[in-house]
Amino acid sequence: MSGNLLHVNATVTCPHGARASILPAQTRVVVSGNIASSVADLYTVSGCPFTVANVPHPCVTIRWVAPSTRIRINGSPAVLRSSTGLCLAADQAPQGPPNISVVQQRAVGR
Repeated sequence: MSGNLLHVNATVTCPHGARASILPAQTRVVVSGNIASSVADLYTVSGCPFTVANVPHPCVTIRWVAPSTRIRINGSPAVLRSSTGLCLAADQAPQGPPNISVVQQRAVGR
C-alpha cells in the first residue's frame, strides 16, 4: 500500500464532514514545506454534527490502525493518504474512517 505522506496542513475530515486538526509530535521532518505527520501526532476533530437517537455523539479524535509499514518519523510510523484510520467518539466508540482529500504530491511512501 503506497501513498503520499500526510503533513499537518493536509485536509482530513471525519465521515460526518467535520475537519480534523493535527498537533505534531515532532518538527524536524518536513515535506513540501510542512511538518510530516505520524501516528504519534494528536488528531482532534471539532464540530462533528453526528447524533444517535437525538443524543450528540460526535467524533473527537482519529486513531490510525494501518499506517506506513516502511517509513518512520522519529521512530513512529508515518501516515499516508492510503493509511487506514478510525474516527472515535469520546467514549472510544468507532464512528467510521476519516476522509483524506488534500495532501502534498511530491513525497510517496509505503
